[in-house]
Amino acid sequence: MDRWLQRCGIVVRAVDAFHDWVGRAMGWLVLLMVLLGAFNAVARYAGRSLGRDLSSNGYLEAQWYLFSAIFLLAAAYGLRRNAHVRVDVLYGRLSSRWRHWIDLVGSLLLLLPFCLFAIWSSWPSLLASWRILEQSPDPGGLPRYPLWALIPIAFAMLALQGFAEVIRNLAALRGIELKSNGPESNGPESNGPQSTEMKSGVATSDSFTAAASAASPSLAEGETGPPQHPGEAS
Repeated sequence: MDRWLQRCGIVVRAVDAFHDWVGRAMGWLVLLMVLLGAFNAVARYAGRSLGRDLSSNGYLEAQWYLFSAIFLLAAAYGLRRNAHVRVDVLYGRLSSRWRHWIDLVGSLLLLLPFCLFAIWSSWPSLLASWRILEQSPDPGGLPRYPLWALIPIAFAMLALQGFAEVIRNLAALRGIELKSNGPESNGPESNGPQSTEMKSGVATSDSFTAAASAASPSLAEGETGPPQHPGEAS
């Protein structure tokens, strides 16, 4: 069992590396989407002043399509970085072993079956859209059939990362550490009580912790420098 898990570590690292690459690509798509949205806003008002139609339905739909692609394709990257919103009362207070068990059971009973169901339920609509090469009903709109393909692809990627998480949690329960290619940690060890607590009805999510870690590791760890005494202030 342990040898099999160690061999699966190669697959886990490959899946992690692939989704890290996809996550970086989605970051560039976010920039493109923001620039396109800014252009649509400026072109709409500038066109009114100039008496010309500078924008189009194609530009607007391209912005929506980019958002859909980012939302779908970055889901596996979010799971890989443990950046999905996590609201709980007990999870963050449990030991690392219990958190591994919860993640393992949740992946096997909830995540993977849901991904398979999403692929199965979206397949007939995908085939129907590609059969007629579905187009936008708006004048100057974009084809819609390629967008349908993103749904099963995204959930297949999410299921693949879910399988990697199953292997990672199994290995952790067996006392085997599967090294990750990325600098950021993922898994229950990175989910301390500080990142998953609920105070006054306001839930803190792991996505904020991941964002803080990416922006400034010292801020994420709570290091704000040595305290200054009144006599030391200049």
